[in-house]
Amino acid sequence: MIAVIDYGVGNVGSIINMLKKIGDTPILAKNASDIKKADKLILPGVGSFDTGMRMLRESGMLDEINNHVTIKEKPLLGICLGMQMLGRQSEEGKLKGLSYIPFDNVKFNFDSLESKEYKTPHMGWNVVKNTICDDLIVSNIDTIQRYYFVHSYHALCDKEENILMKCKYGYEFAAAVKHNNVYGFQFHPEKSHKFGMTLLENFARRL
Repeated sequence: MIAVIDYGVGNVGSIINMLKKIGDTPILAKNASDIKKADKLILPGVGSFDTGMRMLRESGMLDEINNHVTIKEKPLLGICLGMQMLGRQSEEGKLKGLSYIPFDNVKFNFDSLESKEYKTPHMGWNVVKNTICDDLIVSNIDTIQRYYFVHSYHALCDKEENILMKCKYGYEFAAAVKHNNVYGFQFHPEKSHKFGMTLLENFARRL
């Protein structure tokens, strides 16, 4: 069973609807007991980094989420802000992240580019390329896909091996990350039509 973590800053309705569309029966996790029931977790999020981390801590679910990830070693997927929270920290705020994957979040910086066409946030559809093609979550999809983004910060990974997908917006950045049982998508799969639906189906069926 997949539990979508509802801690007050995520677009949970769209994700629940997409999971139901692929035939899953997800639940909304609003407390630690809900987390304990789940085989897999999805951590959505929109808004600022510090707000997300503060709301997650205040939800009373964080200890059980940590237990799910580090002790039980069950899958967790972070989406948008939820992906950024998987890292250590963000230039956007002062609070520490979950530190499940070794990366920091930095703001897009186009100062070194001659072109002035790039603005933040990076918003809309963009092409994404798989960099770890044999992972179960992407192994049955085309190497190059299109997904929908809305973000001003992106992950800067310590190691190339943690970058699952790359995208280019002025320069290349990590569009998706992974470490063991933890995954993160910077884009919104629930807004990415058939492309996003396939990824969520892979998360539900193949991991």
